[in-house]
Amino acid sequence: MKKTTKRIAVVASAGAAAFGMAVSPSSAVASTVWTVNPSPASFTAPNSGNIVMTAGIPMTCTTSTASGTMQTNTGNPSTVASIANINFGTAAQPCTSVLGNVTTVATTPWTIKAVDYNASAGVTTGYVDNIKAKVTAGICSFIVTGRASGTYTNSTGILAVSSVSGELAVSAPSGCGSVVTTATKPIFKGKYAVKVTRTNTIPTVVGSNPP
Repeated sequence: MKKTTKRIAVVASAGAAAFGMAVSPSSAVASTVWTVNPSPASFTAPNSGNIVMTAGIPMTCTTSTASGTMQTNTGNPSTVASIANINFGTAAQPCTSVLGNVTTVATTPWTIKAVDYNASAGVTTGYVDNIKAKVTAGICSFIVTGRASGTYTNSTGILAVSSVSGELAVSAPSGCGSVVTTATKPIFKGKYAVKVTRTNTIPTVVGSNPP
């Protein structure tokens, strides 16, 4: 048992070290008007590449889909989208970990908050907020809550989520021993390709200052 725990800890450390987040430069003046086009609009967002969460152990999903609505809004930070549904893995393609298959059940809505806009790149920086999900890997289960930093790129429609240590927290761990505890700081990383539902239209988000 000690050897297994040690092995998991080593794998977890390697996985956690692999995921950082590049900090994008801030605008000189913060945007307070966020124009979403089209607005309001429903969206679907399948994953682009693997979705990875590290919480004591690395957990990988090869399939994940989010859906919800987007809308123009004001403020900073400002809610520009709401995720009504997000799924991780399927029966045919489950998420995996060294402890076995992983089941993640999200409590929604999650919200996408816009904070900064780089006009030359067409990139909005912000975070996915109100995250809550129950994660089960083998006999280990726990709840993850908090937020995850990310960016949205207008030219590609890619919502890139890349949390930093301390944004997400663990509660109610059960059957995890010392591998996942309330001191664990999860990392959530992945990319989603956003399009207006049932179309090939990539929505845009543009930040500006008030007139």
